[in-house]
Amino acid sequence: MIDLRLLREDPDRVRASQRARGEDVALVDALLSADERRRSSGVRFDELRSEQKALGKLIPKASPEERTALLQKAEQLKIDVKAAEAEQNEADETARTLLLQLGNIVHPDVPVGGEEDFVVLETHGTIRDFAAEGFEPKDHLELGEALGAIDVERGAKVSGSRFYYLTGVGALLELALVNAAIAQATEAGFIPMLTPALVRPRAMEGTGFLGQAAENVYHLEKDDYYLVGTSEVPLAAYHMDEIIDADKLPLRYAGFSPCFRREAGTYGKDTRGIFRVHQFDKVEMFSYVAPEDAEAEHKRLLDWEKQWLTSLELPFQVIDVATGDLGSSASRKFDCEAWIPTQGKYRELTSASNCDGFQARRLSVRMREEQGGKKTVQPLATLNGTLCAVPRTIVAILENHQLPDGSVRVPEVLRPYLGGREVLEPISK
Repeated sequence: MIDLRLLREDPDRVRASQRARGEDVALVDALLSADERRRSSGVRFDELRSEQKALGKLIPKASPEERTALLQKAEQLKIDVKAAEAEQNEADETARTLLLQLGNIVHPDVPVGGEEDFVVLETHGTIRDFAAEGFEPKDHLELGEALGAIDVERGAKVSGSRFYYLTGVGALLELALVNAAIAQATEAGFIPMLTPALVRPRAMEGTGFLGQAAENVYHLEKDDYYLVGTSEVPLAAYHMDEIIDADKLPLRYAGFSPCFRREAGTYGKDTRGIFRVHQFDKVEMFSYVAPEDAEAEHKRLLDWEKQWLTSLELPFQVIDVATGDLGSSASRKFDCEAWIPTQGKYRELTSASNCDGFQARRLSVRMREEQGGKKTVQPLATLNGTLCAVPRTIVAILENHQLPDGSVRVPEVLRPYLGGREVLEPISK
């Protein structure tokens, strides 16, 4: 959630952010009104409680004649205090409900617009000219089936559409990718983590996934658990309700977990193969930093993603995601999109998001530092960055590194994790 002081001091900035996101600007004024009511009801409650306590001290000292009147006043105060407390609680709940609907304040440099209004910041690598090489590229599913690596037919038989099996070298390729990604993250100073795939509502709400993203979340109603769509959720909640000393920051974690997404609203989109699926594995980077270090950390996360995609020898571009496609928690997001030959376009492989103090306030993760001889406590900043979303990365590797006979060249960084294999060959061979 945003800082309420910012809302009070600069509501126009919050309105502008809502407008840029394409979200309800009236929410800002409703929240301002609710916040004023919350504060005034709190003052009223404190005044009545103070009066009640003062009266409680007078009654034992009062004469018999005065005591009767004071006791009657005490009874009325008791009723008034109870009513004031109820009003305060209601005002608090109303303000909190509205505050949770408000997205993070967008960074001033973020391009304004919808999904297609991103700005390309960089391009890396060379797109292969398959025509010049004398053959038509196959798509990842045709390649994967020939390699004995992907089985979507049986995945659909067992679980339905958008499910799959990785078999043989497909399973080995996933394990190679995960191990190589974790090795890079560990070398960069991240602590490897295996995280829960089921979380309680507060963890999901605290990371901002029960707002506009709720339609893509699986909820187990009987147990009131949520299946995570990214290990960002358990990593963000790892230090929930904790105070971290500033000298221990930054804290960096690399989480590996299964991820589950309903993919609501994508009917008929990316239905072939394993590009858009309901369950997949992912390696996610997550950072806790001091607020003033957040922008620099955001660039570092992006650099680690670029290093990873470069090591996989994939052509890709970096985009600055537009305001309408940020998600509620991020103030700014950079995506790395790999070139997919059979689609003839770049597609998202990784994202790096700066959430500033938005998630930390919701989850009550704070930092303690000394300023001018005094210790202060304030929300810190959280950031997340995908290192390897496995199925999409496999799609990019198979299509970009395919050979005319249907074999696939293995990027050098993965060879040590694949028993030294340099080429994956069709099983018919």
